[in-house]
Amino acid sequence: MNRRPGLSARLKLTVSYAGFLLLAGTLLLAVMWIFVLRWVPTTNDPPREAGGDAVIITGPDRAQLMSGFIPATVAALAFLLVFGLLGGWILAGRMLAPLTRIADAARLASDGSLSHRIRMEGPRDEFRELADGFDTMLEQLESHVAEQQRFAANASHELRTPLAISKALLDVARTDPDHDVGELVDRLRTVNARAIDLTEALLLLSRADQRSFDREHVDLSLMAEEATETLLPLAEKHGVTVETRGDAAPTVGSPSLLLQLTTNLVHNAIVHNLPERGTVWVSTGVRPGTAVLTVENTGEQLTPELVSTLTEPFRRGTERIRTDHAGVGLGLAIAQSITRAHGGTLGLAPRPDGGIRVTVALPASGVRHPRRP
Repeated sequence: MNRRPGLSARLKLTVSYAGFLLLAGTLLLAVMWIFVLRWVPTTNDPPREAGGDAVIITGPDRAQLMSGFIPATVAALAFLLVFGLLGGWILAGRMLAPLTRIADAARLASDGSLSHRIRMEGPRDEFRELADGFDTMLEQLESHVAEQQRFAANASHELRTPLAISKALLDVARTDPDHDVGELVDRLRTVNARAIDLTEALLLLSRADQRSFDREHVDLSLMAEEATETLLPLAEKHGVTVETRGDAAPTVGSPSLLLQLTTNLVHNAIVHNLPERGTVWVSTGVRPGTAVLTVENTGEQLTPELVSTLTEPFRRGTERIRTDHAGVGLGLAIAQSITRAHGGTLGLAPRPDGGIRVTVALPASGVRHPRRP
């Protein structure tokens, strides 16, 4: 934004300090005149009598005092003005020094340097609270930018992979006319389906981040039942038992996004489970002011350090148990974005016996909905 040049804050404060000091001096001299000098008699005043005898007052009269008082007043006011300007300039500079550091940091941030921190020392006051808030904002912004850069790089890599495979298959078909066309078509279909799934996941992730959705009353227990029924064939295929329990958990949000959230969590719990006789537990409930969805599954032992990184886009756990449903690496990232978009929190914790526990906490709506029969 283009603005016309104006006075600096330091100059404005300097003028304010000097003006206030000059006004205070003027008021002090006015008080001297009103309460002292105006009672001094002039030479034209008649002598006052006390007890019938005339009293002659000797000493300087009002005119003589005024002739000495006015030049001294002018000199005092001039001194106050100069002193106020100089002192105000120095005092304003010291007061605004923290603001100057904040402005310099903001200028560096606007130039792309997000690693700079003010780290203002001293006791807490308004300027230091502003500096600390600015440092916190820079930390979050730097982390967000780094996350977006990693996401862009990973997304480019993930999207390039199916395209490169398709190109390689087409090159083989062109150089080898006798190649099995049916096998080639099947492989191209698989690669194309993976690219479509990845694109749809990216679009869903963008929609959740933008929070561009209508909000309705939703019961998480109904979402859990629907997701479980949808994924039951997949669970039976892999020999995984899914147990659903819990009470109604009313919240407010997008039914489609919350269903996608629940489906992603249950799908991950089924796919990343034990090779045989795995179990998934899906439960819902209400805490004070919070609707809670919990998905647990058996599986391999996971470290807390690994679990804390699983919500990053395209992050996959090491040594996946299932390889036929590897997914696109955005399941938990989408779940976390949907949770944040609804004002909730998503927590991950490794289970002592192996596997993982995912807890979604959303603001409760306070409205109970009937469960499906």
